[in-house]
Amino acid sequence: MGLINSVLKFLIEPRITEIHRFMNNPHEVQYIIFKDLIAQAKDTEWGTKYGYESELTIEKYQERVPISSYEQLYPYIERMLKGEQNVLWHSKIEWFSKSSGTTNDRSKYIPVSYEALDECHNKCGRDMISLYMNHFNPDTKVFDGKSLSIGGTHYPNPFNPDTRVGDVSAIFVQNLPVWAEYSRAPAKEIFLLPKWEEKIERMLETCVEENITSLSGVPTWMVVVLQKLLERTGKHNIHEIWPNLELFMHGAVSFVPYKEIFYKMCPNIHYLELYNASEGFFGVQDRKGADDMLLMLDHGVFYEFIPLEELGAENPKAITLEKVELHKNYAIVISTNAGLWRYLIGDTVRFTSLKPYRFKISGRTKHFINAFGEEVMVENADAAIAKACQETGATVKDYTAAPVYMSGSDKGGHEWLIEFEHQPTSLDIFTQILDTTLRQINSDYDAKRYQDIALQKPIVHSVKPDTFYNWLKSKNKLGGQHKVPRLANHREYIDEIKKTIMA
Repeated sequence: MGLINSVLKFLIEPRITEIHRFMNNPHEVQYIIFKDLIAQAKDTEWGTKYGYESELTIEKYQERVPISSYEQLYPYIERMLKGEQNVLWHSKIEWFSKSSGTTNDRSKYIPVSYEALDECHNKCGRDMISLYMNHFNPDTKVFDGKSLSIGGTHYPNPFNPDTRVGDVSAIFVQNLPVWAEYSRAPAKEIFLLPKWEEKIERMLETCVEENITSLSGVPTWMVVVLQKLLERTGKHNIHEIWPNLELFMHGAVSFVPYKEIFYKMCPNIHYLELYNASEGFFGVQDRKGADDMLLMLDHGVFYEFIPLEELGAENPKAITLEKVELHKNYAIVISTNAGLWRYLIGDTVRFTSLKPYRFKISGRTKHFINAFGEEVMVENADAAIAKACQETGATVKDYTAAPVYMSGSDKGGHEWLIEFEHQPTSLDIFTQILDTTLRQINSDYDAKRYQDIALQKPIVHSVKPDTFYNWLKSKNKLGGQHKVPRLANHREYIDEIKKTIMA
């Protein structure tokens, strides 16, 4: 084992003790986080408005402070974008993470404070490696080489050139300590290139000869890079290029549709999932072979949860961590050390364990299909896709689905566009298994499909290679955190993509 690897392992090792502390004392740690957030923000404009004081209880906080969407917080964020300080958070805000969530035309600008960078984003990097060393591969040599990562770029804030906006991955890389540059690839100037296709070309040119021991990034874009690398080198799998590769840390989209592609390209590595967003890092897989994640409770984030059935209410009631139940879907509400107060982030989760708190991402509050009361979540779709692939020998690279509305005597249904890496033995059988699996795991969908009462059998189209890539490119949404919406309760995305196919 190299000296650098040994030293870095020694430095990161103590983090596991802190992780075990919040696993064993979750409510105490969350209360400390809550009190710290209130204390830091009490003299801000927001804190003054809502009476942040040392005696403020969680119950009073929930009574005083409204649950806010991005649109509701935007008037405050807009002022911060234009240079005002001490609005939502006390320290100077010099960075804004630009996020579209999926492919929406309107971008979101999420404030990123120094505290959020240090206590959340940077800490999660230590968490991933600490958990990996302790629970996945104690004999790791990951620090003997470099970590290959893919991300976006940053540029001057159009509202105020003294600050900058960009993809959260670019902000993270820009603020890494100097020593960390020696352990990552590609070089910062390549990583931050604004043009995605130029970035990929430069990465392929410079990284093929590196000793890459780990990968990190969004599966959607990492698969593009690795496939291009294999095409260029003529190799059969990535180990022929990087023999010491041992780990892929992935997040932002479900890994389920990509498993078979990665297992074929990188058959002998560990896979570690994380829950990252522009607003922060919230979860990390802490068990080998598990399909859930540990909720990270000491990242400067105070969590609340809204039962999904209450989400549409005028004043939905959020509950704290100690009141959540197993296997129920909740929308996440966060208060953060960057000034997002009772912010409805847009994701839904389902707890798989309460001691400690582990969860799965079940979907998005806006990304589901419920046109006929079927309540199909992304988690349902991923599971059904995986089953259909398993039974028909298919591999899916990307997909999206939307409702088919009732018209005259025609019943409603769902339409799917699927880009296959490997085609199924029969698209009809694939469709049948997809439909059957959805009926087995979702009783609401099953009820609507019973004897075709409300829903007809789904319509599944196999689209040509690069369909989704070309659609994202047409919207200037390549790379970074941009991703194809899996499900939509409208036909905007699917009709756009179908037009792209016919163009």
